[in-house]
Amino acid sequence: MTSTKVYTAIYVVLFVLATVQVLIERAGFLEETYWAAFAAIMVLSAVKALFVVGYYQHLKFEPRGVALVVSAGLLGALALTAAAAYSIL
Repeated sequence: MTSTKVYTAIYVVLFVLATVQVLIERAGFLEETYWAAFAAIMVLSAVKALFVVGYYQHLKFEPRGVALVVSAGLLGALALTAAAAYSIL
């Protein structure tokens, strides 16, 4: 299994990525370059989701079929989020 040091390192990475997302939003990029900021936040969210399912939910140690099912769900959630963001404009 994974050690406490790895969990702590992943927690720090997730914290930093969340902080970067907030800084992108607070810096005013959303008014000037909405789609660039949106893309950056979506990419950071996908990376964070991969860390969470890979390590905290132990998907890294599961068969590939389970990973594909979870990946399909993630893709669906991202598509719905993008559609919702597009409908706001």
